[in-house]
Amino acid sequence: MSDSVLDRLKIAAQYLAPQHLLSRCVGLLAESRWPLIKNTFIDFFIKQFKIDMSIAAEEDPHAYATFNDFFTRALKDGVRPITEYGVACPADGAVSQLGKIEDERIFQAKGHHYTLTQLLGGDPARAEPFRNGDFITVYLSPRDYHRVHMPYNGVLREMIYVPGDLFSVNTLTARNVPHLFARNERVVALFDTDIGPMAVVLVGAMIVASIETVWAGLVTPPKRQLRITNYQPHSNVIELARGDEMGRFKLGSTAIVLFGPNVVKWNDTLFEGTHTRMGEQIGELIN
Repeated sequence: MSDSVLDRLKIAAQYLAPQHLLSRCVGLLAESRWPLIKNTFIDFFIKQFKIDMSIAAEEDPHAYATFNDFFTRALKDGVRPITEYGVACPADGAVSQLGKIEDERIFQAKGHHYTLTQLLGGDPARAEPFRNGDFITVYLSPRDYHRVHMPYNGVLREMIYVPGDLFSVNTLTARNVPHLFARNERVVALFDTDIGPMAVVLVGAMIVASIETVWAGLVTPPKRQLRITNYQPHSNVIELARGDEMGRFKLGSTAIVLFGPNVVKWNDTLFEGTHTRMGEQIGELIN
């Protein structure tokens, strides 16, 4: 069987699969505290994806209470230095795409775009400040550290939970499923910064059990319907600094960062497929 035929079958299987039911079942397994289940699952995962436990705050994989605790493990202090300048990478992973937002069109892969309005939950007014701005999409593979951190200092203004599908978000799917990142379930966090608005979008994927933020905990609601939470004006201002943890994925996915026009310039060394480390400088500010 040729690779092209196999790839088409993989994509077709995702369209046919009961995506949310499968994700819930895997989520229950990943929360099991029974040592036989969780240790077997963890050991297989470490071997399959060559996980480097030497950089984890807890190096003993069996010390984690559940597979999800292992998967969202913290790192040792200092292994991911945070840049003091410009824009910090939000996550370990690889660049999926980056560049200019064309009016409100964001490049997904060859032959595919999606729009700001779609990505941010359907409100054109929410998308307006980012028109002709800049974006970067970082894909977190199963082997990566799965906490997402702030690219820049910001005060949380709004969080939008957008229900959707749960396609895989790897390169194959990005090249074959139209509007992938704007059709998958996601959490949009909008921040006010001293360089204008910033959005960090956490995109769910196949078998992702949940998306969490540090201010709201588990975000995915029981009913999959659009939910908007306004954090300003509010007595308890949620302010996060560059490099602070802002959220995490249970079983992987993608983070998309948006800025308005003429605010940032991405590093010339970044291209599709470039490996990234959380905290490293990925862009400079345009004065």
